[in-house]
Amino acid sequence: MTASHPRHRRALAVPAGMALATALAFLPNTAATAAPAHQGAAASDAASLSYVVNVQGGHGAPAHVKKAIAKAGGTIVTSYDKIGVIVVHASDADFAKTIRKTPGVQSAGATRNAPLPSAATTDLGSPKVLSAAEVAEATQEAAEGQDPLQNLQWDLPAIKADKAHEKSLGSSEVTVAVIDTGVDDTHPDIAPNFDRAASVNCVAGKPDTSEGAWRPGAAESPHGTHVAGEIAAAKNGIGMTGVAPGVKVSGIKVSNPDGYFYTEAVVCGFMWAAEHGVDVTNNSYYTDPWYFNCTDDPDQKALVEAVSRATRYAERKGAVNVAAAGNENYDLSSDEITDPSSPNDGTPSDRVIDPSECLDIPTQIPGVVTVASTGAKGWKSSFSNYGLGIIDIAAPGGDSTALQTPAPPATSGLILGTLPGGRWGYMAGTSMASPHVAGVAALIKSRHPYAPPALVKALLYAHADATACTKPYDIDNDGKADAVCEGPKNRNGFYGWGMADALDAVTR
Repeated sequence: MTASHPRHRRALAVPAGMALATALAFLPNTAATAAPAHQGAAASDAASLSYVVNVQGGHGAPAHVKKAIAKAGGTIVTSYDKIGVIVVHASDADFAKTIRKTPGVQSAGATRNAPLPSAATTDLGSPKVLSAAEVAEATQEAAEGQDPLQNLQWDLPAIKADKAHEKSLGSSEVTVAVIDTGVDDTHPDIAPNFDRAASVNCVAGKPDTSEGAWRPGAAESPHGTHVAGEIAAAKNGIGMTGVAPGVKVSGIKVSNPDGYFYTEAVVCGFMWAAEHGVDVTNNSYYTDPWYFNCTDDPDQKALVEAVSRATRYAERKGAVNVAAAGNENYDLSSDEITDPSSPNDGTPSDRVIDPSECLDIPTQIPGVVTVASTGAKGWKSSFSNYGLGIIDIAAPGGDSTALQTPAPPATSGLILGTLPGGRWGYMAGTSMASPHVAGVAALIKSRHPYAPPALVKALLYAHADATACTKPYDIDNDGKADAVCEGPKNRNGFYGWGMADALDAVTR
């Protein structure tokens, strides 16, 4: 989540720096702005809420359910018949309660607490942008065969990606979808590897394929573009290098102009990925408005069911789904957690939840790869969520430079990534850890092109470098434990099966 706007991202923004003027020389003339088509649909429903209505999948919405939706004042936006999820707009506050009484409706719930947003945008804050001087200095120090900014990427050797690239950059037949805030495909490090056919805008809950609709607007978060570069920034003599610089990357935009990731958009994103040959999805967010969705609440239960159906369908169609664990230093295996931020589009309150019954989605959905973050010293990042039996694997997501200082020539403990407008900059969070794992999964898929998702995940875990618990974990050195790690070296609450290993991904 972005520090200045904590309800959304699983990245931690830091103060903005100077814009990278020299980078603009590489930027194509195409403007990195989102197509406005989806905004019009949202604006027209300003007094409505959005709902998901879940029925049996595979047969389409039954006629009597459609009739009941209309009678209750609802308008069907789209229907994902293969998984039985219907997206509906309705202004009656009792719509969900009414429609749940209809035979054949398995669950239904509001996806938000606030009315559908207008086209207004909100500045989500900026990462630390590299200055021209920093770029020039890094370029001078780059070794032969390295991209100019690779010296600043301590995260690549942390997972042996630099060594992996000597063997393979990954296959252009493999696509990783960035389900996020949008991707600027005009960026010189992203353009060579961008998969336009697998890109879309899903903000309204149904696909918008108009040209550029997958890009972030000028005032929207750079988060998705940063993630895309971490995964697949081309090894092209410009800027930085991605974990899998030979694979394709697509942008599936699911956050609205106000920065919310609502259920209908997330469902659309997974369904689009499933139907367009995507091999890996990266999910560095939680589904708004509830940080944890409790299955004893009928609305939240419906949201869990809808997103679960979509992730399962994407996996059945061949996609490995990778997700960030979150940035609150929560123990997701504990008996209870106090969630002070939900609902983040209404009036949040301190509610005590059981994380085994109230799920962070898609992160805690069975089958999804859950990724914890590490810093430059290899320890769990100070902010990263954790939990025995919850965390599957760990990867670099950065941390405060003061807490985990990288070895020279790297200067920042944060993670370098691409930014809209042909720039590069630093961010940190489990948002940055997840794309490292998505990139390694893409390398595995490149080496084993016929491997189903279950095998890709098995190899991902088998190749991981087992990492023992950090005990005691007193990362700020104040004499008090900041978190408690449980479990053995090869499967524990901080690092799961261990640190992702890109070299094994391309050699084993």
